[in-house]
Amino acid sequence: MLTIHAADLLLPGGRGAPVPGGAVVVLGSAIAAVGPFGDVAAAHPQARVRRWPGVLTPGLCNPYGPELLERAYHPDPREADELGTEPLTGAALAALEMTDTRWGASARRGAQRMLAHGTVAVAGDLWRGAVLDAVTRVGLACEERFTEPEGPPSLDPFAGRPAAEAFLAPLGPAGGDADFAVFDVPVGGDPYRALREHGARTCVATVLGGRLVHRRR
Repeated sequence: MLTIHAADLLLPGGRGAPVPGGAVVVLGSAIAAVGPFGDVAAAHPQARVRRWPGVLTPGLCNPYGPELLERAYHPDPREADELGTEPLTGAALAALEMTDTRWGASARRGAQRMLAHGTVAVAGDLWRGAVLDAVTRVGLACEERFTEPEGPPSLDPFAGRPAAEAFLAPLGPAGGDADFAVFDVPVGGDPYRALREHGARTCVATVLGGRLVHRRR
Protein backbone atom coordinates (compact mmCIF):
# COMPACT_ATOMS: atom_id res chain seq x y z
CA MET A 1 0.00 0.00 0.00
CA LEU A 2 1.25 3.45 -0.90
CA THR A 3 1.63 5.95 1.92
CA ILE A 4 2.45 9.64 1.56
CA HIS A 5 4.23 11.25 4.51
CA ALA A 6 3.87 15.04 4.23
CA ALA A 7 5.40 17.78 6.38
CA ASP A 8 5.67 21.55 6.50
CA LEU A 9 9.17 21.32 5.05
CA LEU A 10 11.18 18.52 3.46
CA LEU A 11 14.97 18.43 3.72
CA PRO A 12 16.04 15.68 1.32
CA GLY A 13 19.68 15.82 2.39
CA GLY A 14 22.77 15.77 0.20
CA ARG A 15 22.63 18.52 -2.40
CA GLY A 16 18.85 18.51 -2.53
CA ALA A 17 17.13 21.85 -1.93
CA PRO A 18 14.52 22.22 0.82
CA VAL A 19 10.96 21.59 -0.38
CA PRO A 20 8.23 23.59 1.38
CA GLY A 21 5.18 21.37 1.82
CA GLY A 22 7.26 18.40 0.73
CA ALA A 23 6.41 14.72 0.95
CA VAL A 24 7.82 11.22 0.65
CA VAL A 25 5.85 8.42 -0.98
CA VAL A 26 6.51 4.97 0.49
CA LEU A 27 5.78 1.62 -1.14
CA GLY A 28 6.69 -1.31 1.05
CA SER A 29 10.19 -0.71 2.41
CA ALA A 30 11.26 1.67 -0.36
CA ILE A 31 10.76 5.26 -1.44
CA ALA A 32 8.50 5.59 -4.47
CA ALA A 33 8.78 9.37 -4.91
CA VAL A 34 9.98 12.56 -3.23
CA GLY A 35 8.71 16.06 -3.97
CA PRO A 36 6.06 18.70 -3.34
CA PHE A 37 2.94 17.23 -1.76
CA GLY A 38 0.66 18.50 -4.53
CA ASP A 39 2.73 16.75 -7.19
CA VAL A 40 3.11 13.39 -5.46
CA ALA A 41 -0.52 13.36 -4.31
CA ALA A 42 -1.71 13.99 -7.87
CA ALA A 43 0.52 11.19 -9.13
CA HIS A 44 -0.69 8.78 -6.45
CA PRO A 45 -4.34 9.64 -5.75
CA GLN A 46 -5.08 6.33 -4.00
CA ALA A 47 -2.27 6.66 -1.46
CA ARG A 48 -2.94 6.99 2.25
CA VAL A 49 -1.74 10.36 3.58
CA ARG A 50 -0.03 11.00 6.91
CA ARG A 51 0.57 14.65 7.75
CA TRP A 52 3.24 15.72 10.23
CA PRO A 53 4.20 19.08 11.75
CA GLY A 54 7.67 20.46 11.20
CA VAL A 55 10.59 19.18 9.14
CA LEU A 56 10.93 15.80 7.42
CA THR A 57 14.54 14.68 7.07
CA PRO A 58 16.55 11.59 6.22
CA GLY A 59 16.86 9.15 9.10
CA LEU A 60 19.69 9.91 11.50
CA CYS A 61 22.86 8.00 12.34
CA ASN A 62 23.99 8.12 15.97
CA PRO A 63 27.81 7.98 16.08
CA TYR A 64 27.90 6.61 19.64
CA GLY A 65 26.74 3.04 19.07
CA PRO A 66 29.17 1.23 21.41
CA GLU A 67 29.15 3.99 24.01
CA LEU A 68 25.36 4.06 24.33
CA LEU A 69 24.61 0.37 23.90
CA GLU A 70 27.62 -1.54 25.27
CA ARG A 71 29.07 0.91 27.78
CA ALA A 72 25.83 2.21 29.27
CA TYR A 73 22.86 0.59 30.95
CA HIS A 74 19.34 1.76 30.12
CA PRO A 75 17.22 1.03 33.20
CA ASP A 76 13.97 -0.86 33.00
CA PRO A 77 11.04 1.45 33.90
CA ARG A 78 10.42 -0.86 36.86
CA GLU A 79 13.88 0.09 38.15
CA ALA A 80 13.25 3.83 37.96
CA ASP A 81 12.83 4.32 41.70
CA GLU A 82 16.19 2.69 42.36
CA LEU A 83 18.24 3.55 39.27
CA GLY A 84 16.49 6.51 37.69
CA THR A 85 15.61 6.77 34.02
CA GLU A 86 18.84 7.98 32.40
CA PRO A 87 21.60 5.68 31.04
CA LEU A 88 24.09 4.56 33.68
CA THR A 89 27.83 4.60 33.00
CA GLY A 90 31.10 4.52 34.94
CA ALA A 91 30.87 3.57 38.61
CA ALA A 92 27.06 3.30 38.50
CA LEU A 93 27.32 0.74 35.70
CA ALA A 94 30.17 -1.12 37.40
CA ALA A 95 28.00 -1.57 40.49
CA LEU A 96 25.41 -3.54 38.53
CA GLU A 97 25.47 -7.28 37.96
CA MET A 98 25.38 -7.39 34.18
CA THR A 99 24.53 -10.63 32.39
CA ASP A 100 24.03 -11.21 28.66
CA THR A 101 20.29 -11.18 29.24
CA ARG A 102 20.46 -7.86 31.03
CA TRP A 103 22.72 -6.37 28.34
CA GLY A 104 20.27 -7.46 25.65
CA ALA A 105 17.28 -5.96 27.47
CA SER A 106 19.19 -2.72 28.03
CA ALA A 107 20.13 -2.54 24.35
CA ARG A 108 16.50 -3.02 23.30
CA ARG A 109 15.43 -0.13 25.51
CA GLY A 110 18.34 1.97 24.30
CA ALA A 111 17.49 1.25 20.67
CA GLN A 112 13.87 2.23 21.27
CA ARG A 113 15.04 5.51 22.78
CA MET A 114 17.15 6.06 19.68
CA LEU A 115 14.15 5.50 17.42
CA ALA A 116 12.35 8.18 19.43
CA HIS A 117 15.18 10.56 18.45
CA GLY A 118 14.87 9.87 14.71
CA THR A 119 17.79 7.43 14.64
CA VAL A 120 17.77 4.64 12.04
CA ALA A 121 21.43 3.55 12.33
CA VAL A 122 24.33 3.55 14.76
CA ALA A 123 28.03 3.84 13.98
CA GLY A 124 30.76 1.82 15.66
CA ASP A 125 31.48 -1.87 16.18
CA LEU A 126 29.22 -3.79 18.54
CA TRP A 127 30.91 -6.83 20.07
CA ARG A 128 28.39 -8.18 22.57
CA GLY A 129 26.22 -10.79 20.89
CA ALA A 130 23.19 -9.97 23.02
CA VAL A 131 23.48 -6.28 22.14
CA LEU A 132 23.97 -6.87 18.43
CA ASP A 133 21.01 -9.24 18.37
CA ALA A 134 18.79 -6.68 20.13
CA VAL A 135 19.81 -3.90 17.73
CA THR A 136 19.20 -6.13 14.72
CA ARG A 137 15.76 -7.13 15.98
CA VAL A 138 14.76 -3.50 16.45
CA GLY A 139 15.92 -2.80 12.88
CA LEU A 140 18.73 -0.29 13.39
CA ALA A 141 21.50 -0.51 10.82
CA CYS A 142 25.13 -0.70 11.97
CA GLU A 143 27.55 1.58 10.14
CA GLU A 144 31.34 1.54 10.14
CA ARG A 145 33.05 4.24 12.19
CA PHE A 146 36.43 5.50 11.02
CA THR A 147 37.18 8.04 13.77
CA GLU A 148 36.18 8.45 17.39
CA PRO A 149 33.33 10.96 17.71
CA GLU A 150 33.99 14.11 19.70
CA GLY A 151 32.11 15.16 22.79
CA PRO A 152 30.15 13.15 25.33
CA PRO A 153 27.85 10.37 24.04
CA SER A 154 24.30 11.58 23.45
CA LEU A 155 21.02 10.09 22.29
CA ASP A 156 20.65 13.26 20.18
CA PRO A 157 22.51 12.82 16.87
CA PHE A 158 22.29 16.58 16.25
CA ALA A 159 24.26 17.40 19.41
CA GLY A 160 27.70 18.86 18.83
CA ARG A 161 27.74 18.87 15.03
CA PRO A 162 26.00 20.42 12.02
CA ALA A 163 22.55 18.90 11.59
CA ALA A 164 23.21 17.72 8.03
CA GLU A 165 26.09 15.53 9.26
CA ALA A 166 23.59 13.47 11.26
CA PHE A 167 21.66 12.40 8.13
CA LEU A 168 22.34 8.77 7.21
CA ALA A 169 21.64 9.10 3.47
CA PRO A 170 19.74 11.51 1.20
CA LEU A 171 16.09 10.76 0.45
CA GLY A 172 15.50 9.46 -3.06
CA PRO A 173 15.63 8.65 -5.81
CA ALA A 174 12.83 6.13 -6.12
CA GLY A 175 13.87 2.70 -4.91
CA GLY A 176 15.96 3.91 -1.99
CA ASP A 177 15.34 2.75 1.56
CA ALA A 178 12.36 4.43 3.23
CA ASP A 179 14.26 5.58 6.32
CA PHE A 180 13.37 9.07 7.55
CA ALA A 181 12.16 11.10 10.51
CA VAL A 182 10.07 14.18 11.25
CA PHE A 183 10.93 16.85 13.82
CA ASP A 184 8.46 19.39 15.17
CA VAL A 185 10.70 22.44 14.90
CA PRO A 186 10.05 25.93 13.46
CA VAL A 187 10.32 26.14 9.67
CA GLY A 188 10.29 29.91 9.23
CA GLY A 189 14.06 30.43 9.44
CA ASP A 190 17.10 28.21 8.93
CA PRO A 191 15.79 24.65 9.38
CA TYR A 192 19.26 23.21 9.98
CA ARG A 193 19.83 25.66 12.81
CA ALA A 194 16.37 24.87 14.21
CA LEU A 195 17.13 21.14 14.22
CA ARG A 196 20.37 21.65 16.11
CA GLU A 197 18.93 24.17 18.58
CA HIS A 198 15.78 22.22 19.40
CA GLY A 199 17.39 18.80 19.09
CA ALA A 200 16.23 15.33 18.12
CA ARG A 201 14.00 15.13 21.18
CA THR A 202 11.45 16.98 18.99
CA CYS A 203 11.03 13.86 16.84
CA VAL A 204 7.34 13.15 16.18
CA ALA A 205 7.77 10.23 13.79
CA THR A 206 10.45 7.78 12.67
CA VAL A 207 10.02 5.54 9.62
CA LEU A 208 12.42 2.63 9.23
CA GLY A 209 12.22 0.33 6.24
CA GLY A 210 8.85 1.86 5.40
CA ARG A 211 7.42 1.08 8.86
CA LEU A 212 6.30 3.74 11.31
CA VAL A 213 8.42 2.60 14.26
CA HIS A 214 7.97 5.68 16.42
CA ARG A 215 5.14 8.14 16.75
CA ARG A 216 5.04 10.71 19.52
CA ARG A 217 1.77 10.66 21.39
